[in-house]
Amino acid sequence: MAMKRRDFLKVSVGASGGLVVSLALPGCAGIQTGYQPETGEWRPDAWLELTPNDEVFFTLARVEMGQGTYTGLTTLIAEELEIKPERITPRFAPVAPEYRNPLYKLQLTGGSTSVATSWEPLRMAGAEARLMLVMAAARVWNLEAAECHASEGRVVHPNGIDSMAYGKLVELAAKEVVRGDIALKPREQWKYIGKQQGRLDARAKSTGTAVYGIDVELPDMVYGVIARSPRHGGRVAGFNGDEVRAMTGVLEVFETERGVAVVADKYWRARKAQEALSVGWDFSEALSVSTDDVFESYRTAADEDPGESERSEGSFERAVEGAERVLEAEYVQPYLAHATLEPMNATAWYRGDRMEVWAPTQAPDLGRIAVARVTDLGPDDVTINTTFLGGGFGRRLTQDYIEEAAAVAYRLRRPVKVIWSREEDTRHDLYRPAMLHRMRASLSGGELTGWHHQIVGPQILDWYVRNAAPAQYPWAPRFMYDTLGKVGLMAEGIATPKDMSAIEGAIEYPYQVDNIDIRHTHTDPGVPVTWWRSVGYSHNGFAVETFMDELAHESGEDPYQFRRRLVSSEPRHLEVLDRAAHLANWTAPAPQGRARGIALFRSFGTYVAQVVEAGIENGAIRVYKVACAVDCGQVVNPRIVEDQIEGGILFGLTAALYGEITLESGRVQQSNFHDYQLMRQYERPDVLVAIVDSTEAPTGVGEPGVPPVIPALGNALFALTGKRQRSLPLKADA
Repeated sequence: MAMKRRDFLKVSVGASGGLVVSLALPGCAGIQTGYQPETGEWRPDAWLELTPNDEVFFTLARVEMGQGTYTGLTTLIAEELEIKPERITPRFAPVAPEYRNPLYKLQLTGGSTSVATSWEPLRMAGAEARLMLVMAAARVWNLEAAECHASEGRVVHPNGIDSMAYGKLVELAAKEVVRGDIALKPREQWKYIGKQQGRLDARAKSTGTAVYGIDVELPDMVYGVIARSPRHGGRVAGFNGDEVRAMTGVLEVFETERGVAVVADKYWRARKAQEALSVGWDFSEALSVSTDDVFESYRTAADEDPGESERSEGSFERAVEGAERVLEAEYVQPYLAHATLEPMNATAWYRGDRMEVWAPTQAPDLGRIAVARVTDLGPDDVTINTTFLGGGFGRRLTQDYIEEAAAVAYRLRRPVKVIWSREEDTRHDLYRPAMLHRMRASLSGGELTGWHHQIVGPQILDWYVRNAAPAQYPWAPRFMYDTLGKVGLMAEGIATPKDMSAIEGAIEYPYQVDNIDIRHTHTDPGVPVTWWRSVGYSHNGFAVETFMDELAHESGEDPYQFRRRLVSSEPRHLEVLDRAAHLANWTAPAPQGRARGIALFRSFGTYVAQVVEAGIENGAIRVYKVACAVDCGQVVNPRIVEDQIEGGILFGLTAALYGEITLESGRVQQSNFHDYQLMRQYERPDVLVAIVDSTEAPTGVGEPGVPPVIPALGNALFALTGKRQRSLPLKADA
């Protein structure tokens, strides 16, 4: 990040009389926020506040959904401020343009970007505050600042005996002027970064004091549920509202954009009333496809359209002409639900000229647009209070649940909590897209000479732009929202970022092959889709690394050595590949009845290699061990890295073993964990994680554990049974 301290830091006195250090996160130069040298105006992006009561507050611009931002980002501040991380109180940021994620120009948490975008500026904020506190103490003692030092929340006199707490110095410190750039602490002096630390939110979460969206309680609050169309796009034709209104505790029954809302004084009464509700549906414009129709349409599209070229090197066709062998394979992946353990929910309170919302959302600024869509309010009239999230995985980037709660509250004019049941969460999710991959490769003399990958399926931005585009222009009137979305799609790759969701992980193909042709055939059957943990990397990882395994076996080479030879000039890929193989004892025979599979993949800037040891017991696939090596650059908290990588592995294994959303005439067939199963505790494999000690810039860890584990398991099953599986979920009897 090429930024000078003066470009993104400003010091002021807070309302409490304390020291406030404001900062603008990197990448915000294109947004009209931050320090304006011409006018002297300052609009902070995030801030660190120290009060005279010796309190330290840090405004957290990224939500906490289990991935560790609450701890990791606070640790960056604590390191430079010379204070224990647990002494700092994080506060979730309000909605404001200043808190936008610089990579997306939206206030959202996703893409494993939180640490990467905050690494230097948050440390700089802590260092700025520390230096000013030291300068203030030195002035009191009539010393040079260089003679004093900060330690454990105090500034220490050179005699080693006298010291002053930060709280006693903040008013004086706010008057100090720092000239020149500030040197950050060198790596060898770190006390907290890179060390094993507990999570700052662990006590609150384990004692039940952490407030998730579903925990919100307000005075005079009522409860709402929504009966939605069983087929996407269906419309209400009629319902027995009078009969349901007569039930005990029922306050209101009315039609909404997506169905019929039932509101009652208690949640269970609302649910019982919903069971008594009989809705007639108009399916004339509703989704009608079945799963087989989806893939038939994909194959037709692939036959008719070779797709847009996304990466082209050399000449694949010439490589085929001169090849001794040409291999072809087709890989199929189903729709996947998010299955967050906290189902969708939001609480809204309309007060005439304003609405306040409490929600577990990954994108609070999009939440304001969702409210504006269904009310007469503008985004500035809406307050979003972000809570802890009981899982996100990309599902909570889409704000349909906030939109519903706002619509109900707007009518009731009192606090309303709308909660989705598990069945509703499964059947009305926005899914990970089903995808089709056609692969071709040429081999000559045992060498891989050509690689062709045709990706067939939709783009997520087509579905997401509805609220994302208006959120970037909150001043726009409501009637322009849909137009902004259409313009955003038309300008994709020109004025707006290119949608990489279908091709990410494919175009970064790391293996040394002279002739590469990667294409995307864009087709959309109309099934609602959104981001899913690791997004396009998840399906491209399966296709790429399974096909690489097929090529290794076709060439008669060990799958590990085959990959190793083809990434010999990629040191970070090579490092994690060698570490994972060593950790798994790859060269030793697997125990009887078991086999190992390997995969290598880079996603979100993080390099991961995994070896899965699996077998078949009592007619079911059993995963015994997963050895994983990860290079995510400099590590803030090794324990959180291990936790997130392990969580990603279990998330990926769940998808590999069980994940499948199917449709029959437009209706989702799965409903709950009995038929959309999660991996159970007794199925959990032993997971070994080796973290590369790196001095590179930090990258993400919330998602990179997912993509390689799915093909690694499939490759292990092939090594065990000799049968190659090219569709998911994997089967024991394939």
